[in-house]
Amino acid sequence: MIDLYTAATPNGHKISIALEELALPYTLHALDLAANVQKEPWFLALNPNGRIPAIVDREAGDFAVFESGAILIYLAEKTGRLMPSDPKGRSQVLQWLMFQMGGVGPMMGQANVFFRYFPEKIQAAIDRYQGESKRLFRVLDGHLARHEYLAGDYSIADIANWAWVRTHSWSGVDVDGLPHLQRWLALVGERPAVRRGIQLPPSRLDRASSPEKAEQFAAEARKMLETGQSREKGV
Repeated sequence: MIDLYTAATPNGHKISIALEELALPYTLHALDLAANVQKEPWFLALNPNGRIPAIVDREAGDFAVFESGAILIYLAEKTGRLMPSDPKGRSQVLQWLMFQMGGVGPMMGQANVFFRYFPEKIQAAIDRYQGESKRLFRVLDGHLARHEYLAGDYSIADIANWAWVRTHSWSGVDVDGLPHLQRWLALVGERPAVRRGIQLPPSRLDRASSPEKAEQFAAEARKMLETGQSREKGV
């Protein structure tokens, strides 16, 4: 049995999707990020960085794993699925996983901050992060023009990138003119385990169908951002 400590974010949904794909038994613990539960001592003992997601593998002597990419690799290696075991195949998956961890996630995350959450509109920062996100989308589109999935068969690389790219509109980045990326988004999104995984827990972003709901969500995230900055400064 695995305990999953998570929230409705792209990084959190990576792990719920993977667990659903692997059909591993797990218990979901949805953390209230607005209440800073992730900064409480009990959780910091699992993840010293105070971020979701984290897992505890009870079958492995209560072994804790944090960082979403590390969790995906751990689960793939634990089950022998969603990542090849041969060196070349494994490397291909890890390359595209690192592409998400070092590029897509950070750039879209910063686009979210400056486009949605930051109290001041700094257009240069917005343009920078939205532009870099779109550039990375073009890289994905070019690769997917020649491949059904990112690294051979469907893998943790697809899960990681899809969980972020699917939220592109929240970052203010479109996928117009990227037909191969759109094809892949639809293909992965049709998988039953993926559909289940993005509802565990359900994202309020998916229900932000009106400007009022979007602004309410952004206001709550803005408050979390300000609280986190105050904590880092020791205020």
